[in-house]
Amino acid sequence: MEASLYERSGDRIRCTACERYCYLKEGQSGFCGVRTYRNGVLNLDVYNYPFGYNIDPIEKKPVLHMYPGSRILSFGTSGCNFACKYCQNYEMSQRKTVVGEYMTPEKIVKEARKLHVDGIAYTYNEPTIFMEFARDVGILAHRYGIFNIFVTNGYETPESMQMASEFLDAMTVDFKGNADEKFYNRYISVLHPDLIYKTIKSSMDYGIHTEITDLVIPQIGDNTEDAEKMISKIKDIGGEYTPISFLRYHPDYKLSLPATPFDTLKKHYDIARHMGMHYVYLGNVREQNYENTYCPECGALLIKRQLFNSEIIGLNPDGSCTHCGFKTGILVKKGIIQ
Repeated sequence: MEASLYERSGDRIRCTACERYCYLKEGQSGFCGVRTYRNGVLNLDVYNYPFGYNIDPIEKKPVLHMYPGSRILSFGTSGCNFACKYCQNYEMSQRKTVVGEYMTPEKIVKEARKLHVDGIAYTYNEPTIFMEFARDVGILAHRYGIFNIFVTNGYETPESMQMASEFLDAMTVDFKGNADEKFYNRYISVLHPDLIYKTIKSSMDYGIHTEITDLVIPQIGDNTEDAEKMISKIKDIGGEYTPISFLRYHPDYKLSLPATPFDTLKKHYDIARHMGMHYVYLGNVREQNYENTYCPECGALLIKRQLFNSEIIGLNPDGSCTHCGFKTGILVKKGIIQ
């Protein structure tokens, strides 16, 4: 399948899907391994080849402020534009060859309808690298009332964000290691994490529902000063009601550090709250109350969560608080509240 996100530059082409902007000669693939200059055009090698096909709750993405309780069809492909040394999906993301089951966009959406899911999530590896495939699935999904979510590392270009705006309803943008540049250089092979803030702004400017996560990695990616800088930038872009989740790291792939201590995550939670962020969460933890949503105005419990299960307690169908009427900004699935 010929890709759309590229431009010609002499005898080379320049891929415009992600901020790496790979320049390729005939026969070369980009950093992701699945966008290849072949026969005079840029080919998306993984088009029609989804990999890692599952039904998930929307909370697993995590998307916490849009249609809680929804069922999501999730898939990715092989390949990735990041090289995270701790990746839990490395068998997909770090594989530079095409694997997966042959499924056209039509077949994927047909399966989604058969399974009665509410949405489709493009996840597990970085969906930006298969943007054209995701677009074709997503546009078709919209025809049947199925919404679309990206779980992304935020390295989209303006060109790919414009394409994403054609079909995307939500993005979870995943920071790693508190957006520390040295961490990104050493453990992800990425030069400039600051580019991710551009994606957040672009997503919000397009009207895409946007939530933030940060994978906190002990010893090498848990500096609280870095966390403060990251939170401050997020707040400047999206405001104090932007949902942000701090996630516990678990050892995997090439990194064998112990899992993030709860106390470290709690410090990040407290920092964000102290800096005025109203919707702060901890992910991959079993401690109670840090996954719940409370009204910023009156403190009433709005959504009770346990792992990936949500129970709406204090929301009206329009997303306002049942106790004080505060407009929370949470999107409620139609019919879930009688």
